[in-house]
Amino acid sequence: MAEFAKIASGIYLEGLAVDHARDVIWYSDVIAGGIHGVKPDGTPAGSFNEGRMWTGGIMMNADGAVLSTGEGGIMWNNPDTGKSGWLLDSIEGQPINGINEMMPDGKGGIFFGTNDIEMVIQGAETRPTELWRLTADRELIKLADGIGFTNGLMFDAARNRFYCNDTFKGTWGFDVTDDLRLENRALFLDKEDADGMCLDAQGTVWITGFRSNFFTRLAPDGSRLADFPTPAGSITQLRFGGADGRDVYFNSVPADGGDTLKDGGEITSANSFLFRGRSEVPGLKIEPARFSLA
Repeated sequence: MAEFAKIASGIYLEGLAVDHARDVIWYSDVIAGGIHGVKPDGTPAGSFNEGRMWTGGIMMNADGAVLSTGEGGIMWNNPDTGKSGWLLDSIEGQPINGINEMMPDGKGGIFFGTNDIEMVIQGAETRPTELWRLTADRELIKLADGIGFTNGLMFDAARNRFYCNDTFKGTWGFDVTDDLRLENRALFLDKEDADGMCLDAQGTVWITGFRSNFFTRLAPDGSRLADFPTPAGSITQLRFGGADGRDVYFNSVPADGGDTLKDGGEITSANSFLFRGRSEVPGLKIEPARFSLA
């Protein structure tokens, strides 16, 4: 456990992205608001969208802009210029309730999952959510529906398997067609607190849980590998970084934090931390999207 270092803190850290070009780790605080950056040693590297709560997903665009999800859709912010805007604020002509996690589609666009932020804020039972693809030229393609609560997403290096956490059920696995449609949905992992997700270079799926202080790890064939223990209370998200890809960054929250939010409770103490650790295996590098942003 001495090999883990706390490099940032907040009330409830959620979204996470490694900005390889700037050597910055961006993270969100869904309760205190905003997206915040730190260097690997914990040196602050700037903040933005400080009044925006419920940012569940963060990823990079090729021009250096940071994409972030949440209430109303997907925003972009360029930390160098200070410019910002909306990448996506409606679906099929309707305002967006919420979007949670994102994953690049390998062709410049992204996959993303909707979420029911309206009910999350109320602490009420959420309505079913969906998976979508937004192409690099802004075409929206619906991929799957009837998912309880979309969360962590991953697309493997071979471009033929896609994974989606369904928070209170587990992890779905899909086959991916040549035109990036999803088919043959099947439960890959039964887990009642499935939250964040990442892949390593061997294709192993790493899954966090909002009640779990370890990473659940599964081989591509679904066989269970040894858990990866951490000093966290529980874990919302993880990403790999570092020059060799073996640094592991993850957001820790109190062990009962996720259930407190689920039940409509209030969290006020800054007992959530961004940790840095090390892995024996490098992670799969998440490439930026390639949207043309005004």
